[in-house]
Amino acid sequence: MHHHWEKEVKKGYEDYVNLNYKPKKDDLICEFYFEPNKEDYKRAAGAIAAESSIGTWTFLTTTKPYMLKLAANVFYLKKRNSGFIAKVAYPKELFEYNNMPNILSSVAGNIFGMKEINNLRLNDIIFPKCIVKAYKGPKFGIDGVRKILNVYGRPLLGTIVKPKLGLNSRDHAQVCYDAWIGGCDIVKDDENLSSQSFNKFKKRLIKTLKMKRKAEFETGEKKIYMINITAETNEMLKRMELAKKYGNEYVMIDVITVGWSALQTVRHKNEELNLVLHGHRAMHAILTKNLKHGISMKVLAKIYRIIGIDQLHIGTGIGKMFESLEEVKENVKACVENVYDLKQVFPVCSGGLHPGHVPFLIKNLGKDIIIQMGGGIHGHPVGTVEGAKAARQSIDAAMKNIPLEKYAKTHIQLKEALQKYRIHKREGKW
Repeated sequence: MHHHWEKEVKKGYEDYVNLNYKPKKDDLICEFYFEPNKEDYKRAAGAIAAESSIGTWTFLTTTKPYMLKLAANVFYLKKRNSGFIAKVAYPKELFEYNNMPNILSSVAGNIFGMKEINNLRLNDIIFPKCIVKAYKGPKFGIDGVRKILNVYGRPLLGTIVKPKLGLNSRDHAQVCYDAWIGGCDIVKDDENLSSQSFNKFKKRLIKTLKMKRKAEFETGEKKIYMINITAETNEMLKRMELAKKYGNEYVMIDVITVGWSALQTVRHKNEELNLVLHGHRAMHAILTKNLKHGISMKVLAKIYRIIGIDQLHIGTGIGKMFESLEEVKENVKACVENVYDLKQVFPVCSGGLHPGHVPFLIKNLGKDIIIQMGGGIHGHPVGTVEGAKAARQSIDAAMKNIPLEKYAKTHIQLKEALQKYRIHKREGKW
């Protein structure tokens, strides 16, 4: 009897490989790259599907025949480089739709630690409509942000307050003001500034918003301040409320370090507060940098979009960060491609940028991007105001298709910026 029963159920990892399986339209589909520990790559592929759905390492008397329809299926398996690509289809019933921690505990959980596998990378996820619809998605997205700023037809220009940490609230607000009057649309806190003793959250918010209003009055342009609310979840909700109370439109969150649960809570709270949510990706490279193991940034971008982040750092393809241009383009695509009726996430380019990089960014990533320069603005030889002017001039030149060198002849701030960063490059500092 036992023997007959064992045959009736999926008993081995290999049973989860079903290359004839045709994915259903409401399956969740994952693409993995993996390198097996031993020769049997089929068993290793099956282990991924089994351990992330209903299987385990041994035959169980507790497995029931009615469960079998919940098994994940490896429906595609091909050699690639020193490993394999496996595509796995998961029945939607395996998941609690509106629970992102649950979904990721399944498809990106224990499987990364199995003995059968030396390396495993989650390259892509395609979410079915039923799961996507269980989330709010971005409240504003590209169109909503452009509407707030009333800026169309060009990338938005942002900066980060530098030095990263150490400025008091008054000096912090002054740096913001200088950047805004020089031509920045957006100024944001650094990702590791929260509410330290030298620069408390509430004091910084009040002082910086005062300078924001001054800059708006003087320039006639709408300005944005992205204050970092990253903290324990309840504290983040309080900081959101404070930002709203004092008239700010934006908050910034370190989306990876706060976790999926906290983000869902923040997005839920945002139904009443209507703030633009800016996602900084500090810590992402732990997951994304190793092309053989971890999770691709594209997958993270898709998930942050579904949960409802409005703006997300996606790399540059140039500057100081490691990602290739091809990867960055994939990240942008995840932010803007058609996914049911989800709004588009505004892709943010940040990391070692200066005015000389702007034509490259616009040529390769288009005009629907936010270009953020920290050192590339504050490092200008004459200071932040001139640095912001140079950055804005580089965008103007690129939008008019005028080479930067030519535009610099009649724009002194841009000329000084290009000279500085050329010297940096020659000395190997950039």
